[in-house]
Amino acid sequence: MTDTGAPPVSSFLTGAIAGAIDALAAPPEAFAAGVSGGVDSAMLAVHAALFARVRGIAFHIFHVHHGLQGPATQWQAQVHDLAQALGVPCHSLRVRVDPASGKGVEAAARDVRYAAFDEMARLTGVRCILLAHHREDQAETVLLRLLRGAGPTGLAAMAAVSQRAGLTYVRPWLRVPRVRILAAARDYAAYAGWQPVWDPTNHDDRYTRAAVRERLVPILDARWPGWQNTLLRHARLSAQAREVLDEVARQDLAGLDQADGGASFSLAAWRRLSPARQALVLRCWLRGLGQNMPSEAR
Repeated sequence: MTDTGAPPVSSFLTGAIAGAIDALAAPPEAFAAGVSGGVDSAMLAVHAALFARVRGIAFHIFHVHHGLQGPATQWQAQVHDLAQALGVPCHSLRVRVDPASGKGVEAAARDVRYAAFDEMARLTGVRCILLAHHREDQAETVLLRLLRGAGPTGLAAMAAVSQRAGLTYVRPWLRVPRVRILAAARDYAAYAGWQPVWDPTNHDDRYTRAAVRERLVPILDARWPGWQNTLLRHARLSAQAREVLDEVARQDLAGLDQADGGASFSLAAWRRLSPARQALVLRCWLRGLGQNMPSEAR
């Protein structure tokens, strides 16, 4: 806890943020947190604000108004109120999610959310954004990827640090149990009279992730209490395997007599690779061109 009169914070959660930021190749001059207003992202904002103040780094809150729920405008106001209480600037952007995009509502909302983050980052000069995913989120992601037939690289799930559209996304709490976040939220609520946003879709099993959370997770918790740590270990091992495979793919691609700035390569050289390495190279090449990954059948 901090001194009397200051907001109560968890040194464990703040330490995880500090460790993640310090592990970056170059420390950011400014950073932001994506905040929906729910417990997890709000606590990320509270602890990141303290970290930024101690380090003398500029900190911003980014909020995306998806317009998918009736209370969304109220949630936006709650996030701005939290930012005001923390004394940090808050930026919000309203977006439109197309449910008929063919991607599904969850994927479509994710895509427009990243696009909104990109726009807010451009306006503020921020190049580093924190996200509040925690241990349970990561375990659910591995489970979802497994159920969808992801290969070894897909089971790496969410990366602690990733690059997207020139921005660095950092997930400092991927190994943090949610019980730690909930405890911090109770302390902060008692101190500040704050209430989190409650999004009913997080518990609506018509949505895939919510179905896993509401239907499968309670069974797994009851029968295999350590399942989340086991899946996190799978994610870490898969991430290591992905690094090796990516290195092999890049080396193979470099030997394929690329032309047109990498937009084409020699099919004759490609055919000399084994089928497994041909597939790796194709995925590496498509990823480098910013294209979506093809299905296994394709």
